[in-house]
Amino acid sequence: MITLEAISLFRHLNRSELQTLRLIVQERSFSTGQEIFREGAPGDGVYFVKDGLVEISAGAGGGRVFSRLGDGEIFGEMAIIEHRPRSATVTAAQATEVYFLPRGELLSFIEHSPSLAFALLQQISRRLRDFNQHHVRELVQAENLALIGRFAQGIVHDLKNPLSIISLSSEMFSMGEFNPDTRAKAQKRIRKQVVRINDMVSDILIFTQGTAKSAELRPTDYCAFILELVTDLNAEAELKSAQVELQNYPPPVAVLFDARRLNRVFFNLVNNATDMMRSGGKIFLRFQFDENEIVTEIEDTGPGIAPAIADKLFQPFATHGKAHGTGLGLSICKKIIEDHGGKIWAHSEPGRGAIFCFSLPLAK
Repeated sequence: MITLEAISLFRHLNRSELQTLRLIVQERSFSTGQEIFREGAPGDGVYFVKDGLVEISAGAGGGRVFSRLGDGEIFGEMAIIEHRPRSATVTAAQATEVYFLPRGELLSFIEHSPSLAFALLQQISRRLRDFNQHHVRELVQAENLALIGRFAQGIVHDLKNPLSIISLSSEMFSMGEFNPDTRAKAQKRIRKQVVRINDMVSDILIFTQGTAKSAELRPTDYCAFILELVTDLNAEAELKSAQVELQNYPPPVAVLFDARRLNRVFFNLVNNATDMMRSGGKIFLRFQFDENEIVTEIEDTGPGIAPAIADKLFQPFATHGKAHGTGLGLSICKKIIEDHGGKIWAHSEPGRGAIFCFSLPLAK
């Protein structure tokens, strides 16, 4: 239990001021669970906890408790500066006694005590700052939860395509009327997609856990790699009424790359393109090279790169215009390409879709 003069706000008052304060203060008692005032009620005065504990909540049906106050603490203080309805509900968390100072009498008292007015202003400012920090923490927590939700939704979305291919191929594999060669191709496609799912999960774990993993670079015929890959890319693009076309053949040169991880780059970029081309379209692959590197360009017939996202394309969790996606796809592409010693970039021109380019060093 705390006395009136022991409350920090009133410790500076002289004997005469304390005597005046005692004349206007009211003492009230509340049982456990009893409302002291409800959200929307008139702001008719300010309270101090004499003994006990109160809970402050807001929202329909009592909402969620966002603060608990004990002996000597003030609540309902906004009634001092504005005569508006209460913005929260206060309930006794246990048997509680309070000091209540009616608004009118307190304002008259403050007029004759500038020091009390300043102390009240400090108290209200501190409370608003505390509430603002609490609110910011809640917003950050809510945003993090929403981000986790979007991340999980994006992973599911990324897995849908390989799972769809597995489903279609397994049906083909199980049908007796298909010849052994067709069934063998279906079986091979299933194995590829299972490996791809495993690789996707591994890449996401590597990215989110911040672990370093070097690419296993081997000199490989880039033309043979692309020609085999295009078949798988087309199988996936066709699920969304799109088509992948080679505008020129890559040169039959040896390039240093990790085929497993580079696959991920192509599938990410092609999936991004098909997501943006809502009614289907075409995705073009073309290649340029010199004595040091080969540059691969992937262009789609979609709407191009939105200006709002252009400078943030490869940042984690940046996404625009997609119903699904983690916002990690292009960040993973960037990491993979940089692990290969290359660079990745994007641009868009009027009347054309998005164009993504990346370079890889040739094997020496």
